[in-house]
Amino acid sequence: MAKKTWLQVTVKTDPALIESIGDFLMGVMDAGVEAAAIDEPDYGTINGYIQDPDPDPAEIERILAQISGYLTELKNIFNVPQPELSSKIIEDEDWGKNWKEFFTPFAIVPGLIIAPTWEQYEPKAGEMVITMDPGMAFGTGHHATTSLTLEFIRESLAGTSGKRLLDVGTGTGILGMAGLLFNASEVTATDNDPEAVKAATENVAFNEMQDKMQVSLTPLSEIEGVYDVVVANIVHDVLLILADDLIRLTEKGGYLILSGLLAEGQVGNIREVFCSKGLTLAGEKYRDEWSAIRFLKK
Repeated sequence: MAKKTWLQVTVKTDPALIESIGDFLMGVMDAGVEAAAIDEPDYGTINGYIQDPDPDPAEIERILAQISGYLTELKNIFNVPQPELSSKIIEDEDWGKNWKEFFTPFAIVPGLIIAPTWEQYEPKAGEMVITMDPGMAFGTGHHATTSLTLEFIRESLAGTSGKRLLDVGTGTGILGMAGLLFNASEVTATDNDPEAVKAATENVAFNEMQDKMQVSLTPLSEIEGVYDVVVANIVHDVLLILADDLIRLTEKGGYLILSGLLAEGQVGNIREVFCSKGLTLAGEKYRDEWSAIRFLKK
């Protein structure tokens, strides 16, 4: 039997970018990530592993170009040196087992635990659990925008029943699944990345939520109806492009939650644009250099 192979990508970068790069590799590139090492005060190293890569050099080049493009975006946003990217094909030498030691249950927000599939977690009183396999395009959830968005989702659904939620750019499905645990009656989730849709669908099924959460590649412009809560944790420029559809799909009296925004500059621009389109500001949250914003549609 042929040994399993991995495309190992190594990024040397300013430590401030480590977490965002790890989330990107796992959430977008379907990669497992080995714990980052802070080698010196000025840079750290993080390894990502993509299982059984297409041996076609053109496909590997495409993957590396996608990663490189994201690294350049981060460099421009944070005004740090360009991260160094390298790669190689390696055979499975038990890395698939060893990397699991870095993933242990953690509270993504108070009371909501993310637990890996291979570790039995006994929830404490009042805790809710989402169980996921980090190998299935799993983002760490430690990124500030994820927790900020979850806080707004929980607040928007508190004390309600029968509310519908739309998760735009679902990625691994964490936000939508959490919405169900926070009392949404049903969730529609969409993403334009087939790998993300596959991963989210698997995660939803593993948590036995498939009867209440549907995941698809349906473009936002083709989604019909309205939702009590619409959430999109994506990048600033895409939120502007999707603005009219996001507003159209938000029920009157419902909330639109947007994140993936830098606290300096981007959130202010989003506030101005969406308020100019008739929405009312209903809260902002900040953590580190990131922010999330909520609007009410009257």
